[in-house]
Amino acid sequence: MSSTAMKQALAEFIGTFALTFIGAAAIANGKADLTGVAFAHGLTLMIMIYALGAISGAHVNPAVTLGLALGKQLKWNRAMVYWVAQFIGASVAGFALLTIFGDASKATGFLGTPNFDPKVISLSLAILVEAILTFFLVLTIYMTAVDDRATKGFHGLAIGLVLTMDILAGGPLTGAAMNPARYFGTALASNHLSDLVVYFVGPAVGAIVAWAVYQYGLAKK
Repeated sequence: MSSTAMKQALAEFIGTFALTFIGAAAIANGKADLTGVAFAHGLTLMIMIYALGAISGAHVNPAVTLGLALGKQLKWNRAMVYWVAQFIGASVAGFALLTIFGDASKATGFLGTPNFDPKVISLSLAILVEAILTFFLVLTIYMTAVDDRATKGFHGLAIGLVLTMDILAGGPLTGAAMNPARYFGTALASNHLSDLVVYFVGPAVGAIVAWAVYQYGLAKK
């Protein structure tokens, strides 16, 4: 692996660790309300973008990496490096939370793992919600961080706020993960992987649709 790839992998590891650890801890501690959880995630993402964006772009999300690889902002072999780093970073964060809280039960929200109640929303609708929320996230990334028509310097704020917005809306429905690694890290540590299909398929579909809408509808020709 080249020196550049190693630095990018480290940046993605750190960023995904931070997002998972801070976001999930806000849930697991039982003290934050929905607004607090939304801003814990949004502020962490914004800070990681400004701190690590110059190194790796601070995707910290496999769905974001998928969307940008489809748009050729990232080569597929480098996307694989990002995915490995993201899942490892989230998993280390999950087990760090398990060590700190010592309780992976429902009392800590399964260490802050996104989940949905099948009595409230069906599996297919949960996938749809995750797809829609991820669509907004990835499209915002394209329009503020990729498109050269965007005002420079504000992409981190916009991306952090769209994550906050999505959690405020979708948190009560699915936990609003929008991020397979964010789900997987705490789900693995809490042995609560039963909803994996929702948090892998939904974000992937949302990212693909966002790329297509940007590429064929909004991109400068």
